[in-house]
Formats: sequence, structure tokens, C-alpha cells
Amino acid sequence: MLDLLMNRRSIRKYKDQELSKEIIDKIIQAALTAPSGRNKKPWELVVVTDKEILTKLGNARGPASWPMKNAPLGFVILADPEVTDLWIEDSSILATVIQLTAQSLGLGSCWLQVRERLSEDGKEVEENAKEILSIPNNYRVEAMISIGYPDEKKEAHKIETLKFDKVHYNKF
Repeated sequence: MLDLLMNRRSIRKYKDQELSKEIIDKIIQAALTAPSGRNKKPWELVVVTDKEILTKLGNARGPASWPMKNAPLGFVILADPEVTDLWIEDSSILATVIQLTAQSLGLGSCWLQVRERLSEDGKEVEENAKEILSIPNNYRVEAMISIGYPDEKKEAHKIETLKFDKVHYNKF
């Protein structure tokens, strides 16, 4: 697991290569095991493989969301805040499980923040995503995850660059 974490990097460029249904199903299966506060699981997943929709989502925020445009797969993570006040945390855990699963399958991924972000024209990215995907108004969109076979190489994290000064024992 540590090796997986040390090698996981944000990948923004993907090969023009579709993912098999088997791989997509594995990521979904792993995602559905994600823990949540009081096991409420307030989240929903929109799995996107349609190139036209991926392109629209890739334009939803401007350059910050462009990785969706060339990815063969995208996940949009949303949640119902009426289910629990922990919807942001629960959605974030789910997104992390998706990214780590993608990494374990030899894929690259990139977290694209949606909640509380604005597009280049000043519109809320969340509203753009809701419009593109026909998401009901009572749901909140936390993030999008682009996934595909990496078309860029990034160095693994090095132990000497880890911020051990951020770790405190027993007291701050």
C-alpha cells in the first residue's frame, strides 16, 4: 500500500485508449466499499464514458477541468447533504478510494474540484455539472475524477521530500 501511495500522482494527460468494462466495474466495486460516517453513504456516482459528455465536463471549469476532455473515463461524485452533515468528508473518502483503485490497476487519475469553484465566466462549476448531467437540485457535487492510461510520466514521491515537519506526536 505504501508503494501505491508513493507512486500515485495527479495525471492530466491520457492515452487515447478505452478502458474495458471489467476495469470500470472493478473501480466501481472498490468505490462502493468506501467507508462513510455512520455508514450513511450519502454519495452517488455518475460514471461517464461518453466522449461528448466528458468534453462538456472538461470545459465546465476551464483549464482546471481539461483532464476530463481527454480521459476515457470520468467519475462525478455527488451527495445528498440532507442525509448527513458529513457529506463532504464521505464524498472525499469515496474519491480517494477511486483514485487509489485506479492507481492499483495501472491507471492515472486527477481530482478536479467542483464544490465552491467558479468557471472562467463566473458561473458555479457545480451548476455546470448539474446541468450537463441532469443532477437533481438537492444534490451537491464535490468533485470529478478523470481516469485513463497515463500519457505522461511523473516521478514517485521521495521520502526526503515528505513533510515530516507536519507530523506532531502527542501535542502540537
